[in-house]
Amino acid sequence: MTRLWNEPADFADEMIDGFVAANERYVRRVPGGVVRATVSPAGQVAVVVGGGSGHYPAFGGLVGPGLAHGAAMGNLFASPSTQQVYAVAKAADNGGGVFFSYGNYAGDVLNFDAAQERLRAEGIACATVTVTDDIVSATRDEKHKRRGIAGDLTVFRIAAAAAEAGADLAEVTRLARLTNERTRSFGVAFTGCTLPGAEQPLFTVPEGRMAIGLGIHGEPGIDETGIPTADGLAELLVEKLLAEVPDGVEAEGARVVPILNGLGSLKYEEMFVVYRRIAQLLATAGIEVVDPHVGEYCTSFDMAGTSLTLFWLDETLEALWQAPVDTPAYRRGSVAPQERDAAAFEAAAADAVVAPGDEASRAVAAVVLAAVRTIAETVDAHVDELGRIDAIAGDGDHGIGMQRGSRAALVAAADAVEAGAGARTTLERAADAWSDRAGGTSGALWGVILTAISARLGDAGAPDAAAVAAGVAAGAQGVMDYGKAEVGDKTLVDALVPFAATLSQGIDDSGLVEAWRAAAAAATSAAEATAALLPRMGRARTHGQNSVGTPDPGAISLALIATAVGDTLAAAAAAHNDDKENAHVD
Repeated sequence: MTRLWNEPADFADEMIDGFVAANERYVRRVPGGVVRATVSPAGQVAVVVGGGSGHYPAFGGLVGPGLAHGAAMGNLFASPSTQQVYAVAKAADNGGGVFFSYGNYAGDVLNFDAAQERLRAEGIACATVTVTDDIVSATRDEKHKRRGIAGDLTVFRIAAAAAEAGADLAEVTRLARLTNERTRSFGVAFTGCTLPGAEQPLFTVPEGRMAIGLGIHGEPGIDETGIPTADGLAELLVEKLLAEVPDGVEAEGARVVPILNGLGSLKYEEMFVVYRRIAQLLATAGIEVVDPHVGEYCTSFDMAGTSLTLFWLDETLEALWQAPVDTPAYRRGSVAPQERDAAAFEAAAADAVVAPGDEASRAVAAVVLAAVRTIAETVDAHVDELGRIDAIAGDGDHGIGMQRGSRAALVAAADAVEAGAGARTTLERAADAWSDRAGGTSGALWGVILTAISARLGDAGAPDAAAVAAGVAAGAQGVMDYGKAEVGDKTLVDALVPFAATLSQGIDDSGLVEAWRAAAAAATSAAEATAALLPRMGRARTHGQNSVGTPDPGAISLALIATAVGDTLAAAAAAHNDDKENAHVD
């Protein structure tokens, strides 16, 4: 279990601060993560990696000469936000374009893609290769859906070596894609991992048993078996990986980099015993081992487990693999002394001055603030249960992510109201803060929802009920466009779409409060009905059968929030009517 922390919600930020303080020769802090502290040549492609925290040395530990130029570092097991990825990429850019690489997880894809489009709009060339090395997370026919685990290292390293050698963005991308195609991984675990402040691990494995095919975010395995001997485990790992040799590769006579990766609390000595047998098995198969790695390269907090990665080389890839690297957590060969970047980086960012709203819009902004406060209180009240639901087939961080996002939204909304903002600006700032602080898929999607609603509120006058309903409908469409999920995929969309539809239909027959409450009831029923569905999107997709019988946490949280906000709107409407009556009497 994780023992040392202050406030769990601050753990990731405090960890990054300490990491930078301990490694100032390599990295400097920027909003959203870290970049190299040394100067990179002008025109060199900048390799930016990233993902959630909790996987050290991935991702910040791999920033330095010969490897990444920057790492976007999200909260624990949550993707970095769009704002974080954008800020890191801007700081890392050398004028040669930005190459992004990260594990293939829904939240990472959403946020990295959004940051990439923002950079392109500013004239910065970008390209991406997502890592898809985990062979159990999808079939070979659908390998583009696989998740990235310890194979991140091979893709990151080859891309960075190509950039250091002067390759342009297109060539860096081609080589990274080839590396991903030639990388395969398979993992097991003996215990789950426990996030700071959590009382229980994200999943458990019965005593004397081993989970097979797990991910690196606390996702449970796809199967379970008795714990084998060290040799038995080596045989399982090698057998699974040799059953899927990359296309165009002949196993016998091939040259392969094996990476035996510890997931957090497996002892190095244990891994050496396992690797002894792995080396024997590869030799028997006629495979020549190159530069074997045994250690921790992509962990999962305190999980006891290991994964084996095989990277199948060709001459070009092998030459790049041998290039020197010098980072806080990973060193190979000898890197020439690097000049430190003397330019002081200032996280600039005084917020833009708030243009005040008119009197009517400021009154609506007060209701927006009350609604955001209700959201934060509702999430606080259900954070543990949301995490429990999410842990069944996901990574258990939904409650924590929603809590971080809603609390940040509340602070931003309160600051905006205090500055005299109208309704639109107040909700826009709340949306931006939620997306930035929550990270992950839910952070991105709630940012989309709230931003769409804010656009219909305006900073002048008071919106009518139809405008609010139109904003919710636009938010639902935005979520589907952005996340590509549809009704039936077992996501937040399953509750959001009926909520939006019922609200729009009810507005014609009743006022906002009654229509909202009816829509919240529809969302609640739809959220509960997701228990019967198999997930078709996100991390839960890999462990779909595990989640049958349990509703989707994103749908449940949306239904809880919709119901609670309905009460807030009712209270606001009642107070408004009382004020009108009192004014009439006076």
